[in-house]
Amino acid sequence: MMSKKQTVFNLLFLVIVFGLTMYLVFRGKDIGDIISTARDADGRYLLLSLVCVVFFILGESVIIFYMMKTLGASVKMTHCALYSFVGFFFSCITPSASGGQPMQIFYMKKDKLPIPVTTLVLMIVTITYKAVLVVIGVLICFLGGDFLRGYLGDYMWVFYLGVGLNVFCVTFMMILVFAPGLAKWIMVKGLKIIEHVRILKPKKARLERLEASMDQYHATAAFWASHKRIILNVFIITFVQRCILFTVTYWVYRALGLHEYGILTVTILQAVISVSVDMLPLPGGMGISETLYMVMFVPVFGPLLLPSMLLSRGISYYGQMLISALMTCVAHLTIGRKNEEIQRM
Repeated sequence: MMSKKQTVFNLLFLVIVFGLTMYLVFRGKDIGDIISTARDADGRYLLLSLVCVVFFILGESVIIFYMMKTLGASVKMTHCALYSFVGFFFSCITPSASGGQPMQIFYMKKDKLPIPVTTLVLMIVTITYKAVLVVIGVLICFLGGDFLRGYLGDYMWVFYLGVGLNVFCVTFMMILVFAPGLAKWIMVKGLKIIEHVRILKPKKARLERLEASMDQYHATAAFWASHKRIILNVFIITFVQRCILFTVTYWVYRALGLHEYGILTVTILQAVISVSVDMLPLPGGMGISETLYMVMFVPVFGPLLLPSMLLSRGISYYGQMLISALMTCVAHLTIGRKNEEIQRM
């Protein structure tokens, strides 16, 4: 579990980045007019967009429950939902979403779930989650490059960087899974180089932990080879899950009374932003997400661009964070409580 210092640092970093982003985006603008326009939006579509956010989060809980049952682990669907809320909350407040899975493992451990099983499940969730972005990004590159250039212009390099980073990440994870020996050699060699140039002090315990952590990928490879249909199902669920979140911007578009653009165009443009910022070391891609939004959606929203961004980002990221924070409190109060009470008896 993250220490209190880490949590405070992450929250402070989040607040600073948020403050700078809001200042740069709304500097010199009439904030009152923007908020007034946002308030006049159709509440039915805004509610639908919020429902999409909840469905997006619960999509992961369906995958966790499905895989846990496949592996013979006894787990409640309600607890799987709480694991997902915990994961998304800590992913929202940590750079590169690095804090989500460690916290999920912590709460799964409180539920007495075997660590090897939880690690395997979350590893496959991570790989498929990234793989979906790679598939979407590559398809857009090959099938919609000219279309996208009309919206991104000089910012096309950001999209290509995002696709490249995601491809590198998924490729490296595949090497870890299917060539664990090679991956172990690379990681150990890399660690020794870092220690040799004195970025880190040499520690035998660190090397032992690294070598031990690599062994878990053998189990992932074995599961992948013997459960191809399950992996395909997880990929399909993840694809649907991500697309549901991408539609939030379209429902905001409709909430503002706009009709010219179809759901496919707006959803693809939002997917491009997600692909571009997913691997960047900022909480929720904050800052760069708003910049790309302001560039890409000018022809879509016109004079309603800023109110639309306020609503779209407010619901898809900040709304997601607040809902997940509330449910994380529920998880903290409920998960593992029975086990703790039994231990006291």
